[in-house]
Amino acid sequence: MMSHWVLYLSASLCLIFNLVASSPLPKTDEKGGNDSNDGQHWVGIWTAMPQLVEPANLPPTPFNGLDSVFYNTTIRQTVQVGLDSAKIRLRLSNAFGVNNLNISSVAVSHTMENEAGVSTIQPGSTKEVRFSEQSSISIPSAGLAVSDPIEFSVQAQSILLIDIFLEKGQDGFAITGHPGSRTTSFISFDDHVGEKDLKTNGDAVQSIEHWYFISAVEGFLNSETRSFAIVGDSITDGRGSTTNKNNRWPDLVQKKINQDEKIPKIGILNQAAGGNRILHDGLGPNAVSRIDRDVLAQSGVQFAMIFEGVNDIGVAESDPKSQAEIGDQIIIALRQIATRVRTAGISFGAATISPFGTPPDSNYTQPYSSVEREVTRQRVNNFIRNDGVFDFVLDFDRVLRDPQDQSVLLNEFDSGDHLHPNVAGYQAIADYFPLDLFL
Repeated sequence: MMSHWVLYLSASLCLIFNLVASSPLPKTDEKGGNDSNDGQHWVGIWTAMPQLVEPANLPPTPFNGLDSVFYNTTIRQTVQVGLDSAKIRLRLSNAFGVNNLNISSVAVSHTMENEAGVSTIQPGSTKEVRFSEQSSISIPSAGLAVSDPIEFSVQAQSILLIDIFLEKGQDGFAITGHPGSRTTSFISFDDHVGEKDLKTNGDAVQSIEHWYFISAVEGFLNSETRSFAIVGDSITDGRGSTTNKNNRWPDLVQKKINQDEKIPKIGILNQAAGGNRILHDGLGPNAVSRIDRDVLAQSGVQFAMIFEGVNDIGVAESDPKSQAEIGDQIIIALRQIATRVRTAGISFGAATISPFGTPPDSNYTQPYSSVEREVTRQRVNNFIRNDGVFDFVLDFDRVLRDPQDQSVLLNEFDSGDHLHPNVAGYQAIADYFPLDLFL
């Protein structure tokens, strides 16, 4: 019981650290003083929603010891940034740690061939990352660290490689990460920050498809450049997309934005996690509780949206009373979230919930599929479309559903589980996505 209370307190304190880190104070330069670069500000150009890493997603043995994780370990991770920037900074999160996260050193580099999920650095590209002019930092439990600005040029949708070395590891097994990275990372004993290729260490190197501790990359960009935060579940997190290919639907919308010269530069912040729910904690905190951290505390947010509800409906009992209650609660929660986000001056929208029914000729039954759950999905979608709560509505249901049976995904968009779209489905969302909402 005590451990659950500590984790609850840690998550609450994390909101305070995050809000302080990105509150709308006067613009600052790289030394923390008033910004001498008029018309520029920090904007998020990549994010991953912090989560408490479940036991199954902790690093493998021997990097998962008897009383600590990542002892004497270098973690090499890659991310795809959304926009061009000549200067960046990182956020490292200890949101769910109950012990200090002691970072020994960090560096950023370009990858060879600009590929995600690789272990090889482009020679001569590495830059040290410092925190308050120090090469190391101890991040308290539930805390956040923002790096000093780094003179390091990135291009839109290029791959950034991040090395983190933890000499002492992190005590305990409550650590912060993002298991659904759909991107290969590498771990090796000893300090290999900035070394060309971790794989030269042979059997001492292991690969994993998770991110740990990294939560945001920010660019120092002109005042017209803003970010767009998406609160979502596994469909936004990319279940059904291709590992290391960055073809989740938000990635594809970012590409679409970057190719349209009429649209202001917008950095998409993917704040989604598989299994996430609006109302209840599970894989990550519930959406109501994480709005402050994942939207309001992010840099440069002017637009935001939510695309959730399927897991709330699918996990609730399928009888009419239970479904009526969960529908009521979802609608109230969406109204509450919209009020909070719009109060901050952020344009806020919602996407309709996509189908999850089982096709009649399928050999696989989707566990969420039921007549009463479909009634609730239609009810919530009707609210999203017609209630007037949102500044914009994205009708993903209409994009993905079978016109002949609105309760199921169109077969060509179905990844096979009748819930998650495949890459063709994600591309269909991006093709439909109306960029004029950013004008």
